[in-house]
Amino acid sequence: MCDTHALTPAEPLPNWVPEAARVYLAHTEQGCSIRELARQAGCHASTVLRQVRRIETRRDDPLIDAALCNLGAAGPESPAQETRKDTDPMNAATTPMPPDETTLAREARRVLRRMCESGAVLAVAAEMDKAVVVRDTGDGGNTRTAVIDVAVAQAMALKDWIACEAPGRISRYRITAAGRAALNRLVAEQENRVRGFAEAQAGFDTGRAAEAALDEVERDPRARKGRYMLAESPLTALSRRRGKDGEPFLSDVLIAAGERLREDFELAQMGPRTAQNWDQFLMAGVSTTPGNGDDSGAAAQERLQAALRDLGPGLGDVALRCCCYLEGLETTEQRLGWSARSGKIVLRIALQRLRRHYEERAKGGGDLIR
Repeated sequence: MCDTHALTPAEPLPNWVPEAARVYLAHTEQGCSIRELARQAGCHASTVLRQVRRIETRRDDPLIDAALCNLGAAGPESPAQETRKDTDPMNAATTPMPPDETTLAREARRVLRRMCESGAVLAVAAEMDKAVVVRDTGDGGNTRTAVIDVAVAQAMALKDWIACEAPGRISRYRITAAGRAALNRLVAEQENRVRGFAEAQAGFDTGRAAEAALDEVERDPRARKGRYMLAESPLTALSRRRGKDGEPFLSDVLIAAGERLREDFELAQMGPRTAQNWDQFLMAGVSTTPGNGDDSGAAAQERLQAALRDLGPGLGDVALRCCCYLEGLETTEQRLGWSARSGKIVLRIALQRLRRHYEERAKGGGDLIR
């Protein structure tokens, strides 16, 4: 008897997998008949058949096809699958593990938020283990705004949060209406957990719920910064403002410097969970030396530390909050005790200093501002 909710008791499918995909996998991977699945679900066989056909037609999408292959590999093996694994011992090593529900929610909040920006697409190259979000700058150029594990991108595509507009060697995806609704829901749920944890601390201990909320905040520093705008980052909003001379308040090169700082921040969050309290780093006296590994997370931590150290308190604070935490200027002014409308001036000075920092690194053999 097939069970669409769990392929095996030991290895159930993640909770985020849509029901239609569970039915499809039970039919194609486990060999359950349409009528048997219909009897289990208590519906007509034609309903199950439509679910299976709908998922099958979506397999033209590279991410969805890969997600179904990976989820099928995670379940019980049919004789054909066992034969394939016997003839290809590298299959298990090259199949990315599907994310759990907590990881998917955390990464979706981060990536979908960037995909809400005007001109943003998620680009996935074949056989790469990472995908990137790229935003059109409007002058023929583009800037990278987020990096994500391809397994998480596969899950978002399977849940219809992103849709492919141009399949190919490098496929491009845009956020869907369902993705925007999911982002609003995920952000609201995160706020409720954080608010519930704060209330529990003031009153009584709620046990595991409070611990889970605290763990969420520790993993995602932006969780304690309050809700940020879902449409665009503070830098994008400032880039549209113009001074008395008609010139943009923030030039493209300053925007690029801020985005580069944010990119290193995002990559650092994907590394080890140690040495990531950037607020305390700016207060000085806190060691943030990464491990000895040469992975991209450790390298990003080193670059981020160097930039914040060069900016110092004040300039580093506003750059960290606006560029990395995506905190609005008014909120930043209030938290830092600054006068109203002073934040944008300090931010521009910080970005000018950050640009000089990256130019000096380039002279020493580092990367240029992209």
